[in-house]
Amino acid sequence: MSTPYYRPIQREVEVFQHAYCNQLALMLKGPTGCGKSRFVEAMAAAVERPLLTVACHDDTAATDLLGRYLVQGGDTVWQDGPLTRAVREGAMLYLDEITEAREDVVVVLHSLTDHRRQVFLDRRNETLHAPPEFMLVISFNPGYQRGFKELKPSTRQRFVGLSFAYPSPAIEAEIVAQESGVDLAMARRLVTFVSKVRNLQELGLSATASTRLLVHAGQLMHTGMPPRIACSVGVIEPLTDDLEIIAALQDTAALIL
Repeated sequence: MSTPYYRPIQREVEVFQHAYCNQLALMLKGPTGCGKSRFVEAMAAAVERPLLTVACHDDTAATDLLGRYLVQGGDTVWQDGPLTRAVREGAMLYLDEITEAREDVVVVLHSLTDHRRQVFLDRRNETLHAPPEFMLVISFNPGYQRGFKELKPSTRQRFVGLSFAYPSPAIEAEIVAQESGVDLAMARRLVTFVSKVRNLQELGLSATASTRLLVHAGQLMHTGMPPRIACSVGVIEPLTDDLEIIAALQDTAALIL
């Protein structure tokens, strides 16, 4: 298994290694597009375990994770959900945006995130015990919780916590260059533009420009799209529909690019 590119920012790799060795669940907090998912992919590859990822949403229920009986032909067959599969296989399970899921999902996780490390499949009357290789990782964006959902203290305290943020300009430029293929000088210009956007609080953006958007713009440039157009469609348009804000951001990009 090849290891995906990941540029360590602080000591998150060390924290992961200790959490994995001690069979502790891990909670990642940070804004969208700052590298949480890539970090999980890289760590799963580093410990040579398969990774099962679930993008949680309002309709994600415990049954979706545990499994269900399905009718196939004339038979009723049990099908494991991703959580059950991960426990059976000793894989890494990543629940992205966990706060978007229904409450019964969080309840199911409790017995997996304490000393028991087990899950009960009530429809099969079966208890599964997680092997040492199994690891649970969850993530969410504290700055955006639709419906004011948040994890209860009793749930949060079952995890080792890691806070992610956008990297420093020098490191972010290095990441953009590596991920998109543009040269470092252009990556630095992109980062300079986004740094200005992030500091313009008066724009009232619901979310600021992420490293992911910079990579998208860089990829477009790498394949020949003019920088200003790439920045417009790759960074500015995904941020807002307000025509005045779009025009202001395009003017800013024109000065830098």
